[in-house]
Amino acid sequence: MGYSVAIVGATGNVGREMLTILDEREFPVDQAYAIASRRSVGTEVSFGDRTLKCRDLETFDFSKVDFVLMSAGGELSKAWSPKIGAAGALVIDNSSAFRYDSDVPLVVPEVNADVLVPYMARNERRNIIANPNCSTAQLMVALKPLHDHVRIRRVVMSTYQSVSGSGKDAMDELFNQTRAIFVNDPIEPEKYTKQIAFNVIPHCDDFMEDGSTKEEWKLVAETKKILDPKIKLTATCVRVPVFVGHSEAVTIEFEDEMTPDMARDLLREAPGVLVVDKREDGGYITPVECVGDYATYVSRIREDATVENGLSLWVVSDNLRKGAALNTVQIAETIINRGLMGDRKAA
Repeated sequence: MGYSVAIVGATGNVGREMLTILDEREFPVDQAYAIASRRSVGTEVSFGDRTLKCRDLETFDFSKVDFVLMSAGGELSKAWSPKIGAAGALVIDNSSAFRYDSDVPLVVPEVNADVLVPYMARNERRNIIANPNCSTAQLMVALKPLHDHVRIRRVVMSTYQSVSGSGKDAMDELFNQTRAIFVNDPIEPEKYTKQIAFNVIPHCDDFMEDGSTKEEWKLVAETKKILDPKIKLTATCVRVPVFVGHSEAVTIEFEDEMTPDMARDLLREAPGVLVVDKREDGGYITPVECVGDYATYVSRIREDATVENGLSLWVVSDNLRKGAALNTVQIAETIINRGLMGDRKAA
């Protein structure tokens, strides 16, 4: 049996990646629809060896669709996801619009897929499932196998986030600023508050009253919802001049002993994780090497001697894939593989 799938935001970085991954993973698609705003109607996007023309979000009939993969921003999702869900389609939303709603599952399939079972069994569900923040997704894949073995008490981390996490305009800004430096043209930041080329900016998303940014808050809130509400986490999120691939320096305090060798063994057996950890030049993964891959890579596994039962890791993943498009498709695959679709129409 095949399914009807609509991608909302099909012309964006993540929307295009969703179409690529649906094809790569041979998702059982009978019919695919590319959906965009009115100004993008007729724009062509690739889906395997086919080309799809974008349809108008305002006039599209979502009642004929099984899955809607939503990647069009939080405000648009708030306006449209409830209406699409009420029409009977199952929305898997890549924005932050519903992540913190207690009535909406926030899912990383390798970590907490079991929450989908009771949700899909409910007669009166909203037909919305949330995809986590890109930095959270790769972090959860790395922490889950360790936390299952020895409970995690505290996490201190810094992120090194690529510009693709801010969209195509941000990628263009990095390219244009880099070129401008070499030809001695003036630098005019637009997407970011400061020059991003040959620089790092300790500012992702808006500032909050306590001095943290919204991106840092997301890591805390989403870790508690997905993995364990008892985990304490603090983060500093930094934008770096990398096009694709988020990196994280993660220090973990456990409740009991967790040695580097124990962690390596656990992570090597964990779904979605690849350990590349050689204590030699180049024996680790960088963002350039993770692009286009499904895996979350873990390197630099070592003891943190400043706390009892401490461990440090380096975690890298393609943020457009595991951090967004891949995780969204994996949620849909999990629902199908577990036979959870049933009567897909909203009650």
